[in-house]
Amino acid sequence: MKADLHVHSRFSMRPSEWILKKLNCPESFTKPMDLYRIAKERGMDLVTITDHNCIDGCLELAHRKDFFISEEVTTYFPDDQCKLHVVVYNIDEEQHRDIAAVRRNVFDLVRYLNEHNIFHSLAHPLYSVNGKLKIEHFEKCLLLFRYFEINGARLEEQNQVLSHVLRGLTPDLMNELADKHNLQPSHDFPWEKGLTGGSDDHSGLTIALRYTSVARASSVSDFFQGLASLKGSVQGEGSTPQTLAHNVYSIAYQYYSQKLNLGKYAGNDILLAFLDRFLYAGEKRSDSGILTKIHSLWGAKKKQNGHNNGNDVVLNLLRQEARQLIENDHEISQILTNNTTMQKQPHLTKEWFRFVNTVSNRLLFHFVDHIAESLAGAHFINLFQSIGAAGSLYAISAPYFLAYSIFSNERHFSKAVQKHFLAGPDHDIKVGHFTDTFYEINGVSRTLRQQIDAARFSRKNYVVITCDAREFQPRYGIQNFTPIGEYELSLYPEQKLCYPPFLEILDFCYEERFTHIHAATPGPLGLAALAVSSILKIPIVATYHTDLPQYAKYLTEDASMSDLVWKYIIWFYQHVDMVLVPSQATARELVQKGISEHKINIFPRGVDINLFHPSQAQTTFSGVLREDCFRLLYVGRVSKEKDLDVLVEAFKSLSDQFDDMQLIVVGDGPFRNQMEEELQGCNCCFTGYLNGQELASMYASCHAFVFPSTTDTFGNVVLEAQASGLPVIVTNKGGPYENVIPDETGLVIEGRNAKALESAIKLLYLHRDKLETMGQNARTYMEGRDFQSAFDKAWGLYSLVNRENSHSRAQHTSSVNFDAHFFKSSYAMPLW
Repeated sequence: MKADLHVHSRFSMRPSEWILKKLNCPESFTKPMDLYRIAKERGMDLVTITDHNCIDGCLELAHRKDFFISEEVTTYFPDDQCKLHVVVYNIDEEQHRDIAAVRRNVFDLVRYLNEHNIFHSLAHPLYSVNGKLKIEHFEKCLLLFRYFEINGARLEEQNQVLSHVLRGLTPDLMNELADKHNLQPSHDFPWEKGLTGGSDDHSGLTIALRYTSVARASSVSDFFQGLASLKGSVQGEGSTPQTLAHNVYSIAYQYYSQKLNLGKYAGNDILLAFLDRFLYAGEKRSDSGILTKIHSLWGAKKKQNGHNNGNDVVLNLLRQEARQLIENDHEISQILTNNTTMQKQPHLTKEWFRFVNTVSNRLLFHFVDHIAESLAGAHFINLFQSIGAAGSLYAISAPYFLAYSIFSNERHFSKAVQKHFLAGPDHDIKVGHFTDTFYEINGVSRTLRQQIDAARFSRKNYVVITCDAREFQPRYGIQNFTPIGEYELSLYPEQKLCYPPFLEILDFCYEERFTHIHAATPGPLGLAALAVSSILKIPIVATYHTDLPQYAKYLTEDASMSDLVWKYIIWFYQHVDMVLVPSQATARELVQKGISEHKINIFPRGVDINLFHPSQAQTTFSGVLREDCFRLLYVGRVSKEKDLDVLVEAFKSLSDQFDDMQLIVVGDGPFRNQMEEELQGCNCCFTGYLNGQELASMYASCHAFVFPSTTDTFGNVVLEAQASGLPVIVTNKGGPYENVIPDETGLVIEGRNAKALESAIKLLYLHRDKLETMGQNARTYMEGRDFQSAFDKAWGLYSLVNRENSHSRAQHTSSVNFDAHFFKSSYAMPLW
């Protein structure tokens, strides 16, 4: 015989508590008779209802021979009020009243149930009902209970851990637990445990997806005798975050359907027909001919109305998406017209997720674009309407945020229980690295590509997550999501901001089981990373690569923009668990702006010493290089923020003094045309972007490298140049000078000082012996900075932050000297 031993006819404060409180939903939802009918349709021989501390629903069906009265009892550990749910079966009304009298104390409750031989099982033993469950509580439960539930509404991984722990119990272990907690087992042979299964259904959608079976039982009495003899078996499947969210949507819809009597409209409105089939658990109410009415209902396109409020936008999007799915998806159409409730629930759940994801993506695109347009045109009334649409967007997606958060908590606790009882090894670190820039040509993207290769070489679990509308060949270690929209920066046209499909990214990160989230940039993908970290309870590390406030000031020539960007930067990095910076100068600046010094770490940076090598030199370079010249090289973005106007001034003066000096500019950017015009008549060439072997050959074929930037936080090109055997000239501002040994591998000059830059270049030009010695020193210096070793050391930083200490790390304050904090770290870079 088969029975689903955990079904609710009334709403109770469970995972959907928060959302339903917001909706002001009452307790009564699905009718007991509907639940009975669905359970029988799905093959159950016996039926019961397990409402919380209530048997009203059971009493409506108590006259049926294949039904027995049960309830889910809320109880507590008396010392700290940790809440448990105990399912008690086959009781009568008097026993229900007695249970109500003793249920506040779990020890009293268990004593009563055992004295009266009432079969009971601890529901979802590894799920923390009120957030207080600890391993010590579970240990006591092992002494108190003989039967434990494999729960259909919980994470399957949690159920598997529970089964493994129960199978591994021994007499010695139970004796140890009894001594530890000063608690004697409530039953004989406490290491022998039985399992029950139930769907824990609150909406009617998931009834009998998990159930209990007893072979050769022919009556209720036989059924429980079989369970008492440990002859029962658990059948069916567990749940996912998408299943839980689907149930929350269903509960909310069923409430409003009853309150507003929406059933009578389901045959005339395509959206209601769609929602009815996906979210309603009762008998089919919609007209089976609804599909024939689609064109009459939607034949004419609705005129666009610029004055729609947020709710109108959401409702229209819902209708449009429902219509498109029904018209274009054969499976969806079949679901809608099917006259039975015998749907394949996982399929319904998957399709519902697809529907909500599509609607939320479209609404997000509408919201962000409308915000940008409203700000640009100062249309503040439209702005407020867009903000209202944002609230609707959150409401639409909130059940998924809630569900993924709950299941992530369960996963973390299950891992802790598994490690505690089964002494399993710690799971390897697995990093999801979010970046707004990957396929572009810049230092950040080049570093990320190198890190993918380094991770693969050292067998690290590392995935770069990005968002780009262009089509690229799949590549190991990269997950690219198609954006739901793009926004082009007028001041930075080659860099587009992509709106990421957040629910898809959230689901991907949950399924990938990342242990750490890393945000490479604080753009839209960085915000997505922050949200994923918060929902999934995963520690987040963020890198501060670029001096964005200074860039904003240069590009806009507006100091107030720099202040505005700084406020955002500080907000973003205050919400992460660890901030990785490339230099001590950057670290000091962030601390001065308000970031806690205790969450900042300097991470090692390396260079591909095999690719960038003096042996890559060529005597000619496609006609670009002049053999009879002193070749001075710049590599990087050709933009104002790189202080290239200073280089222009210095080189123009040098060109007047020396005929055999050539400047090679590798890169591109908005300052290129102006720079070319200003250097007309000088011995200068612009190559555009180079990479790989071409770039390495260009480095090695020149004599010296110049990098006048005062805004760079690190400067990968400075390492690449030195690895190629070039002395470098950098400024005393930003991070690059920390990667130079002054007067040994290069020269450090005052920032934004054309005369100082001119003198440094002239020094290397006139003293070739010094030039050669510095080049040799530079190569030797970089041989200790190979990229693979730096990556492996940087990987160790992830172990310094974990979920348990994230909050304390963010809040911690100390009087430790700032410089000492950085220099004592074995990962900190030396101050040269």
